[in-house]
Amino acid sequence: MILKKMFSRGWLFATLLVFAGTALCIRLGIWQLDRLEQRRAFNSQVESMRAAELLDLNQNIPAGIFAMEWRAVTVTGEYDFENQVVLRNQYVGDQYGYHLITPLLFDPSTRYASGQAAVLVDRGWIPASGNTVPKDWRQYDEAGQVTVTGQIRLGQDKPAIGGVADAEFSPGQARLDVWNNLNVVRISEQSPYPLLPVYVQPNPDENNSEPPIKYQPVVELTKGSHFGYALQWFVFAAILFVGYPFYLRKQE
Repeated sequence: MILKKMFSRGWLFATLLVFAGTALCIRLGIWQLDRLEQRRAFNSQVESMRAAELLDLNQNIPAGIFAMEWRAVTVTGEYDFENQVVLRNQYVGDQYGYHLITPLLFDPSTRYASGQAAVLVDRGWIPASGNTVPKDWRQYDEAGQVTVTGQIRLGQDKPAIGGVADAEFSPGQARLDVWNNLNVVRISEQSPYPLLPVYVQPNPDENNSEPPIKYQPVVELTKGSHFGYALQWFVFAAILFVGYPFYLRKQE
C-alpha cells in the first residue's frame, strides 16, 4: 500500500526528490571517506619521508625523486641569478610580495652525473615594492658556493581553486619572469639547462628577518573531520530513505 502511494501521481515528485536526496547524501558520504583515505595517504607520505635519512643531491639523485616530497635534502652549488623567477601573491603578515625562485647549479664535479644541471630553490619572500623587474632582484644575490638544506617539494602544475593559470608564451616570447604557480615543468622549458622535476624549500633561519625570508609550511598530520562528516551524510540518507514511508503512512 505504501509503495503504491509512493509512486502515485500525487506523491511521485516527492518520492523522486527523496530518492535523489538519499543518493546525494550517500555520494557525499563516500566522497568524505575518499577524502579520509587521501588524508591518510598524505600523512603516511610525510611521515615516511621525514623519517628517511638526509638526501645529498650532490652524491645521489634517486630515479624516484618525484615521489619523495617532504624528504630532508641538502645540495651544494652556485646560484644562477640570470635565470631566476618570482612567484607572485605571497605574503608575510599583511605585506604583499614575491617568493624568489632561483636555480642552484650543482657543484661542477657532480653537475651532469645524472643528466641534471640544477635544482630550483625557493629562496624565500621579498617585498613587491622596489622589486618589479629582474634587475631589482639582484640585490638579494648570494655570490659563491652555497649549501642549501631543506625539504623536497613538488611544483604546482595547475592553479588552486580560485587561482589564476600562468599565461602561455606569446609569439617571440622566450620566458616568463613572474609566475602565478610554481610550475617546475614549465619553468624548466625556459631553462637553458636541465632541471630536477622538484624544487627545494630551505629550512628557515629564525635569526634572519631580512629578505629573502625563508619559510616552511606547517603540515598538520591529522585525519581531520572527514569520518564524522561521512557518518553525518549516511545518517541523513537513512533518515530520508526510512523516514519517508513513515511520513506517508501518517498522511493516511
